[in-house]
Amino acid sequence: MSAPPPAGTVAGLLRAYADHPSAFLAVNSGTAHHQGRAVPGLIAHRTGRRQVVQFAGPFAAAPDRAALLDEFLAALADRPRRPRLTAVQLRREDIALYAARGFAVNQIGSSYGIDLSRFRLAGKALAKVRQNVSRARREGVEVTEVLPGDLDGGAELDAIDAEWLRAKGRHVKELTFLVGERGGPGAGLRRTFLARHGGRTVAYITYSPVWGSRPGLLYDLTRRSRTAPVGTIELINLTALQRFQEEGAGWLHLGLTPFAGLDPAHEPACSSPTLTRIVALLGEHGRLVYPARSQEAFKRKWAPHTVEPEYAAFQGGVRLPAVWHLLRTTGAL
Repeated sequence: MSAPPPAGTVAGLLRAYADHPSAFLAVNSGTAHHQGRAVPGLIAHRTGRRQVVQFAGPFAAAPDRAALLDEFLAALADRPRRPRLTAVQLRREDIALYAARGFAVNQIGSSYGIDLSRFRLAGKALAKVRQNVSRARREGVEVTEVLPGDLDGGAELDAIDAEWLRAKGRHVKELTFLVGERGGPGAGLRRTFLARHGGRTVAYITYSPVWGSRPGLLYDLTRRSRTAPVGTIELINLTALQRFQEEGAGWLHLGLTPFAGLDPAHEPACSSPTLTRIVALLGEHGRLVYPARSQEAFKRKWAPHTVEPEYAAFQGGVRLPAVWHLLRTTGAL
């Protein structure tokens, strides 16, 4: 297990204040950070000329979150061109914070989590997982955890990454703002499990730390070669999950699936009806942008104990440039 991050670093601030299962993605390469001046905490974001995309809500103690957001909005208002803010991967408790500041807030998908204290492989719900895991084991797939310093197969993993993207099709890109990465500033705190078959690495999954009220690990990046036998990804995840159980981890979070788990009951009063229709259409027909249905099916295969809506908030209401910039920033376009 990795040592706790130093208190003064971005990861250290997240450990102290974040209560979001995907918070560690805020350390991804290319992400900027506004650290609070009047109150401790940070806001993670990526900036364009006229639009700024914030990842998750303000990472601060509950009494300080509003002050930190106001500080960040004031800083943006002082910039040339006065860029507008869009926040993505907000949770239910963030809605009122943004609605009070004139943002439109819409559901964009759902996140999934497994309570490791309750997870059991037996039973009908996990039948497909057991079947696929057995098939991979019969094919001779072996899974091992490797430490960051032992990842000497960089070229092999690079080839898997490139092959994975090609297999998704030229229209499908990585959601780089919303998934983990191999390497980067958080590499020392991530955990990597590799699958080998026939003497070569054919797939891997990385997991990052989760702090807050449901601490544990986040399944944050997965890649496989087309030569990986059926069930390889399930075998990797089960191996990691059982390791985390043995270590006493609380939760394994499977992360956000955009355009999945949409429900009119989740839409707040401050939502945009137009964006609600667009997101629903992407969920139904947008597999060229993001394979929401297959991703959701994989996560539900693990019988998650929580399925929670996640949101995007648009300063001053939903406008086409803000939606376009959000899709560009996340890599969906």
